[in-house]
Amino acid sequence: MNDSYNLQFEKLCDSLELGVLLKAPEAISGGLLHRMFAIETSTGKYAVKALNPQIMARPTAFDNYIQSEKIAAIAASHVPVQLAIIDKGVFLHHIDGQYYMVFDWIEGCSLQPKEITRAHCKEMGCILAEMHKTDFSKLEKSHVISNAIEEIDWRSYLNKGAESRSVWLNPLCENVDQLYEWNSRAKRSFEILAEERIFSHRDLEPKNVMWKQGSPILIDWESAGEINPKHDMIETAIYWSINEFGKIEKDKFLAFVDGYQERYGKIHANWKTALELGYWSKLEWLEYSLKRSLRIECADEKEQELGTQQVAGTLKALIDYEGMVSEIVGWL
Repeated sequence: MNDSYNLQFEKLCDSLELGVLLKAPEAISGGLLHRMFAIETSTGKYAVKALNPQIMARPTAFDNYIQSEKIAAIAASHVPVQLAIIDKGVFLHHIDGQYYMVFDWIEGCSLQPKEITRAHCKEMGCILAEMHKTDFSKLEKSHVISNAIEEIDWRSYLNKGAESRSVWLNPLCENVDQLYEWNSRAKRSFEILAEERIFSHRDLEPKNVMWKQGSPILIDWESAGEINPKHDMIETAIYWSINEFGKIEKDKFLAFVDGYQERYGKIHANWKTALELGYWSKLEWLEYSLKRSLRIECADEKEQELGTQQVAGTLKALIDYEGMVSEIVGWL
């Protein structure tokens, strides 16, 4: 597989019988892993996700996408879901070495932090509870649950950053010992929580919910998979209660939790353990950003620049998260 994107929109439209392109595809925001475009054709308007060739080169990528779309299809019977367009029995479309997913265009928008109300938070809590109550017994759970979180060799990235004189070298050096500590906490929490697992979206941030005429539609299911329900609930509640200044708002957080428990029932957990597992997704993203910045796993200069930008922001997110943990435990 090529390491770089090979975008062939006319061939894609021909293959899926989407009609004739009426104008040049427009790049739109849609996450940091892949590239999203809006296309207008003689049959309608569509959102096209051009999948990152580096991601698709991973041995497990194809099976992960198949599984995630199966999860979305089952969830669609219980929560509002946007599914990918299926053509000839497949939803991953392969054109000249490039993979795509195509979706009907949604005339709506995602909410910015300052637009999110307590009512939105409560509604999303209810939706997540319905997802957690969904019967996914048709799907086979993984039996491999040990060693899912391993210690990342942060000092190796520090050394590579020194060799390339990376702009993030100093902040990474200042926090490297803490990175190992956060890594250790996340691993310990995972081992405690691993036995209780359900299928879920796993990335239900505000950016992955489109609101059309006041009603939510859950998009971007590629991260869907197995997760501890308590961790999923509390992490999603945090997503929806962070304001535009990066601070968590207690009333929104508790509104989400109330909505969840209204549908799911009262839940009890060691909340510190559930929260400390939350370090892992940020540590994974930090490592991926370092790989992009160092051109270890990077399609082009645009991705390298994006990786470099993300390193500092992710380090800050980790530091901020540590401060949130004890505060949130006090609320629960």
